[in-house]
Amino acid sequence: MTSIKPISLYDTPSIDEVRAAARFDPQVIRSLHSKLLRRFDPDDVALVGFPLGDQLRLHALEFYRRYDSAVDGATKLLLRTSAGMLIESVILRVESGRSTLCVSSQIGCAAACEFCASGKMGIARDLSADEIVDQVLQAGQLLVTEGRQLRNIVFMGMGEPFHNEENLFAALELLIAPEFFNHSPGKVLVSTVGVTDGMLRCAARFPAVNLALSLHSVRQRVRERLIPLAKKYPLDDLHRTIAEVNQLQATTTVMIEYLMLAGVNDGRADATDLIEWLDGLSVHVNLIPYNPITDAPHFVGSDRPTCRAFAQQLRTAGLKTTVRYSLGNDIAAGCGQLVRQENRMIARQTLVDDG
Repeated sequence: MTSIKPISLYDTPSIDEVRAAARFDPQVIRSLHSKLLRRFDPDDVALVGFPLGDQLRLHALEFYRRYDSAVDGATKLLLRTSAGMLIESVILRVESGRSTLCVSSQIGCAAACEFCASGKMGIARDLSADEIVDQVLQAGQLLVTEGRQLRNIVFMGMGEPFHNEENLFAALELLIAPEFFNHSPGKVLVSTVGVTDGMLRCAARFPAVNLALSLHSVRQRVRERLIPLAKKYPLDDLHRTIAEVNQLQATTTVMIEYLMLAGVNDGRADATDLIEWLDGLSVHVNLIPYNPITDAPHFVGSDRPTCRAFAQQLRTAGLKTTVRYSLGNDIAAGCGQLVRQENRMIARQTLVDDG
C-alpha cells in the first residue's frame, strides 16, 4: 500500500482539489489560514474542525533545538530539513512586546564575506519557499505563547537572498498575501551584499518591501577584502542601483548596513568618504557592532566611543543614522556559527554511533 504524500499548506491548487473532492466549505480553509498563519495558533488548535487534516503538511522544517540568551532575550532556533541539514533563525525581543525575526534563505552562503560564519560554510543548497516561511510560522507560534507579537521579518540570516531569488520572491508573496500571513510589506526587509539586478527586480515587484545593502566600506579595495563578491558589483554600480531603487520605492529608504571594524573602516576619513558617497541618496545608515567569529580572529569591533563619534559625524552631515546594539553574543550570534558547531557535533556523534 502506497502512502499519500502530504500536501503543502501553501499549495492552494492541490488543497482546492482535495476540498472539492471532499465537498467541504472553502471557508474552512480560510479559517485554518487565519488561525495558523495570522494568529499563530498551535497546530492542533488550528486544525480543529478541519477535515482531512492528516493530508496536510503544516511544516517544512522540524524543530531541533533552541538557545536562549541569558543577557538580552535573543533566541536562536535551529531547524532541521527533511534531509537532516540544520538552518537557523533568530528572534530578537524588545521591551514593547513586539519582536523581530531574522530568517535564512539558504543553507550556507556563497558570498564568502570575510567576517561572517555562514560565508565560511560555503553553500549547501537553497531553501524552498515553504522552508523560508516555516521559520516565520514556528517563531510566531513560539512568541504567541509569551504574549508577544512578531512585528518585523528581516532576511539577514544564512544566505544571500538574491542568490535564491525565485524562492525568495515566492516566500515574500506568501508573507504579504492577505489570504496567507497578511504581514505588512513595510515590516519586511531583505538584506543583500549588493546583487544589483536582484535589488532592482525586488524593488519593482515589491515596492513596499524594504531593502538593505551590506556596504561596510566605500573604498573598493577594502570592500573587496571584506566581501569578495564586491569585485562583481563595484561601488559605482551600487550607487546607481540605490538611486534607481529610490525611484521605484518612493515611500521607503534603503538601509545601509555598516559593520564597525577597528582600524579597517571606522576612522574620520572613512566617515567623510561615506558621507560623500551617500550624497543625494535616500538612505538610513545602521552602524553595526561586530560579532566575533572563530574564523576571523584578525577582526576587532570598534569601541563604543568610536561608534558614537562616527555616528555623530554622519548625523552632522544630515544622514539618518542609528547605532545598533549586538544581541545574543552568548549564544553564538555570528550568523551560521551555531549551525557549524552543531553540525560538527552531529558528525562526531554519527562517527561514534557507526563505530
